[in-house]
Amino acid sequence: MRWPRQLMSLLFVLAFLVGPPVVLLTVIGPPLRGWPTTDQLRAWLQQPLTEETLTAGLAIGAWLIWLLVAYTVAVRIIVRLRATTAWLRRVPLPTPLQATASGMAGAAVFGVATNTVTTPPEPPQPVLTGTATLHDETAPDDHRDQAGREDGVTVAGGWLPRDVAEQVTAAAALVWLRRRRDYQPHPTHPDDTDLTPLPPTVTAVQAALADTPSAPPSDGSTTPFAALPVGGVGLTGPGTLPIGRGLLVTAILAGQRPSSTSLIVTKATLALLLGPAAETLGRRLPLTIVDTIDEAAQLLQPDGPATEESSPGQRPDELSSGPNHRTIVLLNEHDGDEEQLTQLAATGTATAALLVVLGKRPDGPNWHANSTGHLHDPHHPIMPSPRLCVLDQTAATDLLSVIARPAPPPPHTATEPPLHPYTGSPDVPLPRQVDRPRPQRLHRTPQQQLHLRILGDPQLLIDDEPLAIRRSASLQVLVFLAIHSNGANTAQLTDAIWPGLPRRSLTGRLYTALSDLRSTIRTASDLPVIDHADDRYRLSPKHIDVDLWNLHATIHQAAAALTHTAAAWQTVLDAYPADLATTRTWPWLDPHREATRRRIIDLCAALAAKEPDPHRSLQLLQDGISIDPHNADLHGLASGALTALGHPQTAAEL
Repeated sequence: MRWPRQLMSLLFVLAFLVGPPVVLLTVIGPPLRGWPTTDQLRAWLQQPLTEETLTAGLAIGAWLIWLLVAYTVAVRIIVRLRATTAWLRRVPLPTPLQATASGMAGAAVFGVATNTVTTPPEPPQPVLTGTATLHDETAPDDHRDQAGREDGVTVAGGWLPRDVAEQVTAAAALVWLRRRRDYQPHPTHPDDTDLTPLPPTVTAVQAALADTPSAPPSDGSTTPFAALPVGGVGLTGPGTLPIGRGLLVTAILAGQRPSSTSLIVTKATLALLLGPAAETLGRRLPLTIVDTIDEAAQLLQPDGPATEESSPGQRPDELSSGPNHRTIVLLNEHDGDEEQLTQLAATGTATAALLVVLGKRPDGPNWHANSTGHLHDPHHPIMPSPRLCVLDQTAATDLLSVIARPAPPPPHTATEPPLHPYTGSPDVPLPRQVDRPRPQRLHRTPQQQLHLRILGDPQLLIDDEPLAIRRSASLQVLVFLAIHSNGANTAQLTDAIWPGLPRRSLTGRLYTALSDLRSTIRTASDLPVIDHADDRYRLSPKHIDVDLWNLHATIHQAAAALTHTAAAWQTVLDAYPADLATTRTWPWLDPHREATRRRIIDLCAALAAKEPDPHRSLQLLQDGISIDPHNADLHGLASGALTALGHPQTAAEL
């Protein structure tokens, strides 16, 4: 406990501040008893070193030392008071609506009953991590209408509205689901290239929304295009291209809804927005790419040509015509002359299409776009300024890469599933038995047992009692080091936990998280859990046991089993109660979670291939499907096994 040491320190400081003055005043008296007279000065000059002058000099020196200590203590107290005052200023005050609701609730409580009602303190709100942070331009003391708030996510390359950020997060989740579906448990190359982490901008958006409550899903009726004039607009100003990229991403995301939005863009405009990535990325995006605005005008005609004939080599999506469908045409001012732009605008107005020109539009309204994404109508300066998504080339390319259709995977020809190498802690011994009912802990200490469980809900157990870890970053550090058993340096930890932010601004955060984690563990155990050497942090395998390490050892032992495959597989199932940190949505977890899951289904396919009993082989495949119900290859293998056993109907249902 810290409070006894703090109390002793406080008593020592008080004794040092009060004791010396009392002793000096009692024994010697005050350092000066008035100003010296002329005779006293003359006598001191004639004989400066006397017993009286030496005593006075020592007393003055003692008083000066005491004054220096008192000054230091006073400065420390002032600094602490200023820090406390600054913290109190940052505490969010209730809004008028919240204050009114609290007052009504209090009146109701005191009016209904005279009993004292006590409530537990409100838990601290989750802190957003990473380079992306929720952005709200309305300060706490701003009395503007709450509806005027601009909630969104700020990333290194721009700003996204909240609903767009949530759609990006959903698209990122679909990428991992697609990878799970397409993975084959018998790959040709054991290094899973499709486990590459998602682009930094995507992980930054995920990190910003990871620990925040999700808003109700949008029905698509409040898209940013509703803020633009009917028929379209021309955009001028420094934010033209960043807003153009934001409109491109927003329109493609909105187009994922059936009969919602379709996008037509010229090839030159796409190259202007995305740069070198336009050629390769454009083919995989759900949009229609045209060479000229005349082709765009033909596509807008009700009896226009089929979109498959629009541009050779491109893959334009079919333009639907549902009741809520909207066609958006995105081009720049150099795509055509004034007459062509006017004709396209007339066609768009007749077909309720929205024409957005990145540059001056000769025949329609032109709004000024600033670098923050705000639009201003010069003819109505007092009108509200809508804010649209703004992105640079890197951020736009990152976001579009998770929306685009994946490239076809290379064909796999291997028939025997190669197993992944053992990646557990090198200091952890392999279990001796395979047919044990549950994996035993590999390290035991006579005093205390520290066990880190990261399969399922991450928890640190000390003598089987969970220890509460207050900071999300501290828990992430613990889980990250458990996954990377050989340790991680400062850059790897900060890049994972706070993606995208400059490392120089994150060292303090990491040290704070580590200090809080060590302090939390120290209150319940004196064992050193985290080792630090040569700028690498590592969990000490001598003092902590990790269930993931046990799982790796169990898989390695089961893969080497030539007989008793049923017992070996059951041991693995017992050691894998749930996915890696299944209750957490930290972006850096996805590759490791999928890699761990793949080790399980790889072993499942290998044991099923070696199992001579077809019924037992089918049971193994069904167990694998229960672990990863999205994997299509396991379904195919199980369907083939069912057909071979004479159950074609069950195979078809599967």
